[in-house]
Amino acid sequence: MKYEPVIGLEVHAEMQTCSKMFCGCPVVDSTRVKPNVAVCPVCAGMPGVLPVVNRQAVEYALRVALALECTVAKTSLFERKNYFYPDLPKGYQISQYQNPLAQHGRLVIDTQSGERVIRINRVHLEEDAGKLTHVEKDGQHYSLVDLNRAGVALLEIVSEPDLRSVEEARAYTEGLRAVLRALGVNSGDMEKGVIRFEANISIRPAG
Repeated sequence: MKYEPVIGLEVHAEMQTCSKMFCGCPVVDSTRVKPNVAVCPVCAGMPGVLPVVNRQAVEYALRVALALECTVAKTSLFERKNYFYPDLPKGYQISQYQNPLAQHGRLVIDTQSGERVIRINRVHLEEDAGKLTHVEKDGQHYSLVDLNRAGVALLEIVSEPDLRSVEEARAYTEGLRAVLRALGVNSGDMEKGVIRFEANISIRPAG
């Protein structure tokens, strides 16, 4: 019996904004600057702080939504996504779920068998987490927390499970990365982690 993969992709892309998603801290290159130099009470999750939405991040997200032919919502809401990681100081991520920024788009990709239309389920805004570095010294293991990336504006683009091969998945990721770079919202530097692709994969009998 022949089998085929069913693939959907979640893509997280950091917006090239000057400041973070909900505070005035600058967005810095985490691979070059010292740890924890771009942190304030808001992105560090201190009690009583009030987040303020980054207008430029919303504008960048709208560029992407329109380029992907999405329907932009007249009302979108931010919610708390609760989980507990050492690099998420608040204990929750400010994200969108029930009322995302935009939905129902598409991206046309070129494959060996011709053009394929990959449906986009949703495009929404959220904030990034920090960064953990695991080290060993003198026989002891440590995890170092860097909050420079915590709170950076993040765009999540979720496809429908329309991809059927590695070739199609690659064409989709390369096409989406090219769109983000052309719009000037993301550098596409995968080696720096500013765009990340997460695959959801299942297997079924072919056809």
